[in-house]
Amino acid sequence: MRVLLVGAGGVGTAVTRIAARRPFFDLMVVADYDLARAEAAVAAVGDDRFRAEHVDAGDEPAVAALLARHQCDVLLNATDPRFVLPLFRAARKAGADYLDMAMSLSRPHPERPYEECGVKLGDEQFALAGEWERAGALALVGMGVEPGLSDVFARYAADELFDEIEELGIRDGANLTVDGYDFAPSFSIWTTIEECLNPPVVYERERGWFTTEPFSEPEVFDFPAGIGPVECVNVEHEEVLLVPRWVGARRVTFKYGLGREFIETLRTLHLLGLDRTAPVTVPGADGPVAVSPRDVVAASLPDPATLGERMRGKTCAGTWVRGVKDGRPREVYLYHVVDNQWSMAEYGCQAVVWQTALNPVVALELLATGAWSGSGVLGPEAFPARPFLDLLTAYGSPWGLREQ
Repeated sequence: MRVLLVGAGGVGTAVTRIAARRPFFDLMVVADYDLARAEAAVAAVGDDRFRAEHVDAGDEPAVAALLARHQCDVLLNATDPRFVLPLFRAARKAGADYLDMAMSLSRPHPERPYEECGVKLGDEQFALAGEWERAGALALVGMGVEPGLSDVFARYAADELFDEIEELGIRDGANLTVDGYDFAPSFSIWTTIEECLNPPVVYERERGWFTTEPFSEPEVFDFPAGIGPVECVNVEHEEVLLVPRWVGARRVTFKYGLGREFIETLRTLHLLGLDRTAPVTVPGADGPVAVSPRDVVAASLPDPATLGERMRGKTCAGTWVRGVKDGRPREVYLYHVVDNQWSMAEYGCQAVVWQTALNPVVALELLATGAWSGSGVLGPEAFPARPFLDLLTAYGSPWGLREQ
């Protein structure tokens, strides 16, 4: 397998360090707008299967040409969601398969944003599913940790743990702290703003997909591995749009353990208009300059990839399921925990980006060996869960199941 990895930030760098320990690929081209960043990621692994290149992720012809020049079989997208569609289209143009960890962006309903869906996450990718299927090509979308591993857990629950699923909810929580910072997100603030301030989507079988207000339906969820109780709230996320396409459940939600302080900070950014992506004009030394307020916020905060040495604690991603097995009620939580101290010592990567990067590498190996195969635009739920979970354990990062 020959892979083009686009994006050499925190997640992309973690991908290289995880993949370097595995034999399933012949070449991984690491491409980034900042060539020095790609070169640093390649130099760190010291493996001649890796090569650094410069590319603008928004330049479809350039990405397609890079895929062709290196005869890559698959494009792995490790950029932020703004670049999903150009990379998705470039892979199709070049005849390569495609993987991402976040899907094409949503747009709220113009009149009823907190009741009805507008353009949903992934709609623009699923609209082209027929084209991918006719070509016999695969776009595996939402294959990070959340979405990604959480969706694999949903499929596993449906196949092996339940006869009927009443409710399925992704629950994400952590007890991570960052020494020396009052506010330092452990993941891309650009993406965090996008998913936390958009109207959350909920799925119910009788109603379909609908929206609520941001941070709605708070609940306290008790996370394993010593993390403990964390208040979680509704957040827009791909699992709610993916799971019902392949897994039968009466209700599907995604709730994120953000914490009161984080929520109030996001609300303040929204109140001030600093969550907007459309440029505003500000004075500059050489005249007016157009800048995106959200890009300014991101540039003002520390790069999450650099925070590992200052971080303490664990992060947990998981899928809570309630339903019936053999005529009796059952409730479980399937989960994956990463301790930042371990991921830093073992891979030199902070826990959140490492946990995100692990899963697309596992998926690539399953595709390379033929354990997973398919065509069209497919989510992780479209594939058997057991091979993924077994390989995840073989990578040295086991998952857990807790009866509730």
